[in-house]
Amino acid sequence: MASVTLRNICKSYDEVQVTRDVNLDIQDGEFVVFVGPSGCGKSTLLRMIAGLEDITSGDMYIGNDRVNNLPPKEREVGMVFQSYALYPHMDVAENMAFGLKLAKTNKTEINRRVQDAANLLQLDKLLERKPKDLSGGQRQRVAIGRTIVREPEVFLFDEPLSNLDASLRVQMRIEISRLHKRLGATMVYVTHDQVEAMTMADKIVALDNGSIAQVGKPMELYHYPATRFVAGFIGSPKMNFIDCTVASASSQSVTIVMPGDHRLELPVNGAELSEGESVTLGIRPEHLSEDQEADMYLQGEVHVVERLGYQTLVHLDVNNVEGVITMRTDGSNPIQEGARMTLGMNANKCHLFRQDGNACPRLYREPCIDF
Repeated sequence: MASVTLRNICKSYDEVQVTRDVNLDIQDGEFVVFVGPSGCGKSTLLRMIAGLEDITSGDMYIGNDRVNNLPPKEREVGMVFQSYALYPHMDVAENMAFGLKLAKTNKTEINRRVQDAANLLQLDKLLERKPKDLSGGQRQRVAIGRTIVREPEVFLFDEPLSNLDASLRVQMRIEISRLHKRLGATMVYVTHDQVEAMTMADKIVALDNGSIAQVGKPMELYHYPATRFVAGFIGSPKMNFIDCTVASASSQSVTIVMPGDHRLELPVNGAELSEGESVTLGIRPEHLSEDQEADMYLQGEVHVVERLGYQTLVHLDVNNVEGVITMRTDGSNPIQEGARMTLGMNANKCHLFRQDGNACPRLYREPCIDF
């Protein structure tokens, strides 16, 4: 297996710049997920690693080799696409072996690799079936097996689960994670689904408008987002945001004035803030509660209740706050639409973002979190 190194990678189509000065180190054996909204450049970045897109500027290395000008077949990478792209007239074994046959690999070696991959992916009893006789999850496993038999140094996945239904996506997430542990391979995975990113990644690369917004372990991005974009993208439902102003600021704390003239002191580094400056408070739905011992309270009327069984999402119109505030509560909460609620906020759970979107560093560290 091999590491992947990106240095100042840029990609432009005429006057349109798709990626901007991307610098990234992917270690040998890591499972790295590129995540972000449509159009942020994540698939383009993956295709540049594969050699399917030219690099406008910058340097790319796989292992110790600079691969900017190497064709895809010489890069020792294997790619699993969003579409299964299986040959309908070939059975599972033939689909998995096709690339090896084109490369004129020894027949005995082809049979060994196909059988090993089939055993690994639990396809050994399906080798004689045609794609039309397989489920969506089985077809995706065949597409992965076709990549495994090539024994690449780096596996690339381009939104491979987007065509599957919800239950199959959960199953395939587990299977791909197990596959990574068994192979110990370097894997780069692209998705717009932050749940896939949080559950599968060793390291998440959050992309925003062609640039890296933050790189870190999943729980690091959840608890310590570097920007408002990351805070709003990671976590489901997304973080609540409330516009505020600064009453006082220092490197040890910031006191903000919230709508309704409520004040709250936050344990964040506000050395770059000034009195009267506009800022944004962020708090996740799961960190709002009906606790009677909170640092501050919001009052509002329940607008919509979403009952999901194990949890209930409550959407409120809060006094003096623009937009809807969402709280995650227990699935057995009997709250009804139209009811009045008082929401408690703990200052240690709050985030603060400057006007440029960057976060003020939190001084409170979450206990017992293994990043």
